[in-house]
Amino acid sequence: MMNKILVIDDDTAINELVKINLELEGYTVFQANDGVKGFALAKQELPNLIILDIMMPEVDGFTVAKRIRENETTKDIPIIMLTALSELNDKVNGFNIGVDDYLVKPFEIEELKVRVRALLKRSNSIPKSAATRELLTLEEITLLPEQYSVKINDKQAKLTPIEFEIFNLLFQNHGNMVSSAKLLHDIWGYSPDDDVETIRVHIRHLRSKIDKISDGKKYIETIYGGGYKLNI
Repeated sequence: MMNKILVIDDDTAINELVKINLELEGYTVFQANDGVKGFALAKQELPNLIILDIMMPEVDGFTVAKRIRENETTKDIPIIMLTALSELNDKVNGFNIGVDDYLVKPFEIEELKVRVRALLKRSNSIPKSAATRELLTLEEITLLPEQYSVKINDKQAKLTPIEFEIFNLLFQNHGNMVSSAKLLHDIWGYSPDDDVETIRVHIRHLRSKIDKISDGKKYIETIYGGGYKLNI
């Protein structure tokens, strides 16, 4: 089945460049030049992935992303955010809303293709732990890959696909530190430079969900300057 991608960007040149190159990759591409039309198309077409610009008139990308995440039919669609801004706060805001990846203009089209493939591969298949003989239960923790959930004793937390893969990687290496570089490489499928804030934001959301079902136990430990460790 051909993957559908929605591009929401008021820059006509960028919109067309992305559309042409993704169609050459075999994707079906829909376009919108503002946030209102983009959100409407997202609900109508239910694409497999959305490429969303931040700086748009009337309704900006942050608002569109928030509406996508709050809508029941679109909340799980992966989002790559495009922006001409490189400020750290913009990236953090996007990840806090639920954006999956972030690309700063001007970008190389090959890099966009890599990120599109990585996100589609993750979202179109069950997690790695469901298809391999990885550890799924240890002590009080059980992974539920098909549901993207973690169960601790009798309590369960629903995670996003990225959060689940992060927790799974920590789980498979429990008791040992997993570096930020390894998390970036294994979860995102590429090695962005100095992008530790990506990990910090997702770890913060993941830790918040796990802490709610942990009965006070702190499972995820930050190793400052190194990475993260799951203590069981």
